[in-house]
Amino acid sequence: MAKTHTINQLVVIGLGLIGTSLATACKKRGVCQRVLGVGRRESVCEQAVSLGIVDQATTDIKTIAPLLGEGDVIFISVPTLTVKSVLETLKTCIPNTVTITDGASVKGSVEQDVRSIFGDDVSNIILGHPIAGSEKSGVEAFNPDLYADHRIIITPIDGNSPSHIQRVKSMWQAVDAQVLEMSVKDHDAVLAATSHLPHAIAFSLVDTLAHDSKNANIFRYAAGGFKDFTRIASSDATMWRDIMLANKASVLDAIDLFSNNLARLRHSIETDDATTLTGVFTRAKVARDRFTTMLSHQAYSKTMQDQKDAHIVYKVAPGGTVNGTIRVPGDKSISHRSIMLGSLAEGTTHVKGFLEGEDALATLQAFRDMGVVIEGPDNGEVTVHGVGLHGLTAPTGPLYVGNSGTSMRLLSGILAGQAFNTQLTGDESLTKRPMNRVAKPLAQMGATIGTAAEGRPPLEIQGGSDLNGIHYDMPVASAQVKSCLLLAGLYAKGQTSVTEPAPTRDHTERMLRGFGYDVKRENDIISVQAGGKLTATDIDVPADISSATFFLVAGAITEGSDITLTHVGINPTRIGVINILNLMGANITLSNEREVGGEPVADIRLQYAPLKGIVVPESQVPLAIDEFPALMIAAACAEGETIITGAEELRVKETDRIQAMIDGLKTLGITCHATEDGAVIQGGTLKGGTVESFHDHRIAMSFTIAALRAIGEITVNNCANVSTSFPNFTDLAKQVGISLDVIRS
Repeated sequence: MAKTHTINQLVVIGLGLIGTSLATACKKRGVCQRVLGVGRRESVCEQAVSLGIVDQATTDIKTIAPLLGEGDVIFISVPTLTVKSVLETLKTCIPNTVTITDGASVKGSVEQDVRSIFGDDVSNIILGHPIAGSEKSGVEAFNPDLYADHRIIITPIDGNSPSHIQRVKSMWQAVDAQVLEMSVKDHDAVLAATSHLPHAIAFSLVDTLAHDSKNANIFRYAAGGFKDFTRIASSDATMWRDIMLANKASVLDAIDLFSNNLARLRHSIETDDATTLTGVFTRAKVARDRFTTMLSHQAYSKTMQDQKDAHIVYKVAPGGTVNGTIRVPGDKSISHRSIMLGSLAEGTTHVKGFLEGEDALATLQAFRDMGVVIEGPDNGEVTVHGVGLHGLTAPTGPLYVGNSGTSMRLLSGILAGQAFNTQLTGDESLTKRPMNRVAKPLAQMGATIGTAAEGRPPLEIQGGSDLNGIHYDMPVASAQVKSCLLLAGLYAKGQTSVTEPAPTRDHTERMLRGFGYDVKRENDIISVQAGGKLTATDIDVPADISSATFFLVAGAITEGSDITLTHVGINPTRIGVINILNLMGANITLSNEREVGGEPVADIRLQYAPLKGIVVPESQVPLAIDEFPALMIAAACAEGETIITGAEELRVKETDRIQAMIDGLKTLGITCHATEDGAVIQGGTLKGGTVESFHDHRIAMSFTIAALRAIGEITVNNCANVSTSFPNFTDLAKQVGISLDVIRS
């Protein structure tokens, strides 16, 4: 069978690095039948042919023009200001059935040249820019893999034919490049900032130091960083002269922006302003790290960098026991709030035990994006330089909070009181979760908040609203809704109060008091009065009882287990899981009880004892709402029937956790069924099988521990989001005795 080529013939005009690399890439991968070259000198053309770069070469495009037609592509690879003369020649001899594209670094000037020469007849002229290069130049510098995994930006213009656009895209994709589309205007602005400005700085810096008579040996002793940064000053001088002039307006804008920021940096050094310096360097480091992760399609945390785009599967061997003493990561709820209130406080807050999971890092990044100087996290330690209640500044774009519903709901209360507009957005899972539960009461306070269909993200929050305190009777117990309104109350006139239909976690109230803000509670009504301020304090985040739950249940279902979890938060509004397990017959003891930063903590030991099914008291449901996926595993391993009611909140978490758990338990052979607000589970024998986590971290971890009582291997699909709340879960699971393999694909 004859080979099918992406294009017929490729003509490369300009036999430098960019053109010869495309030519050899196409020849290596069989992209076209033949490659023709056009060079300035006969000697260059002969060299290109002898090196096998092209099949035929000439100094005059007109001599090969009669050979070209439908399916052929001409790639113009000459200095930006030379493109016009090439286009003028092509106008006289090339039919519009031939696709013409280019590799110039500036698209605005090329578009002007195209319009001036071809008028509106531009169907076949597709502008593009390969983001790849090398210090080397000339015909011998060719690299057939130069474009592999590099970005190619296509900038279509009005009048381009879709078929010609697709032909150019297909050609680049065939040499393993990543093809993006962008407008000409956006391209030139982005490249001015990210490519043209760095080159201007590098050229200027080397030129400055090379003529510094006071430091004649400066290059002799320059460190590696200098070498890395100034590498680009070895680029072709003529080419970069042309680029700077062709993209003059955008380059000047970028230079002015950099010059102003450099002047502010100089002033902060001159005035010993350590906080401003820390902010500049920290923001720069984080921005650079984020840039690196974006290039790799990665997420905030190091763990997620390895997992975000992969399909993560847990394969868990049946049986075993859990034993040992471990400390699980810091409490996610408290980690979120430490960043929020630390940012809004006056002074510097030091945090220990911060959870370096995806959700908490999303909150941290949101406040960095609003101008707060935050150092770390470094092994759980974070330093937050507070800006006060009214010190936040407008972010440059939407605040992306990933999968974190806590971040979005609590931030909406804070942002409702700001003077600037913001947009809150998240990942695919978060955009399916309801936000009207905070948007509607905030609107009653005077906030202007827009949502997508059915009250879902993104949230558009208009700044400058005059908020007024309200009293709100929550229809459903929710710590996130309560916290959102109390935080908005810091900015509202008068008093803001919330009535809870059942107790919910009170971390926000405790931490507000810890920061010196008065919070009142009378029975089930919690209130704040506007006009106060937050004063920085130190926070030691307890281990997360939600994370500890997986190992408590693991011990509770496995004969012979004896496990201790240290420094766990036992806030009275969070200990529903302990109360429920005790009612089921678990053998739990608390020791070393103490208070750290206003939060009670203890060491929790669980020794195996047989469990029995119960009717879960509804009063305990809000105190264990996040722990129910694991508790449903405990119910499946208990003797008799367990009935859960009043837990409708579980249906609007990362997934419908009631249905997800019931579906998985049925797959594993358990008799159970879902109800509108809970489930009925008959204890039995867990078989092996494959279950779906629906990208929900708590579902994934719950079915992982279930294998301890299963008679066959359990496979759990889509476990990447475990790192959102528990980055080292698999390591600790293996440490205490769970036989777990992590499969990435």
